[in-house]
Amino acid sequence: MAKHWIAVASAEHVRRGRAAGFMQVNHGKAAPLRRIKPGDGIIYYSPSTVLGEKDGLQSFTAIGTVREGEPYQGDMGGGFTPFRRDVDWAKAEETPIKPLLEQLDFTKGKSNWGYQLRFGLFEIDEHDFRLIVAAMGAEIEAVAKL
Repeated sequence: MAKHWIAVASAEHVRRGRAAGFMQVNHGKAAPLRRIKPGDGIIYYSPSTVLGEKDGLQSFTAIGTVREGEPYQGDMGGGFTPFRRDVDWAKAEETPIKPLLEQLDFTKGKSNWGYQLRFGLFEIDEHDFRLIVAAMGAEIEAVAKL
C-alpha cells in the first residue's frame, strides 16, 4: 500500500523540480529519499516563494507520485550534486494551508502547527492526503494508488 508524504521546500525550488520531473529534500540528502518508495504520493509544502524569504506563502505547491527507481545524484553545478527521486507530477493548483489547518490531522488543534514541517519530510495519513488532493483540485487517481 502506498504511503503519503509531505516534503518542504521553497516554491521556487519546487517549481524547478516539477518542471524537470524530480524532487529533492533536506538540501539534497539521500537518507530521507530512501524512505519514499515508488507509487507513494508526495505533496510539497512551501513556506515561502524563495528560500530564506519571509513572504508568508505557506501553500501546498505540488503533488505527484514517485516513479520507479532509486534516489540518484543530479548535478546543480559548483560541485553541488543533490540526491533526487523522479516524480510524475499531477496538474494541481497551489493552495494555502491556513484554511485547512483545523481539518488536517497533522495540524488540527495545534498552535505550533508548523513544527512538524521543520523536518523537511514526514508521512501523513490517507485522510490528510485526500483532503489536500481535493483542495489542490487534483485527481487522486492521477496522484497515487491508495
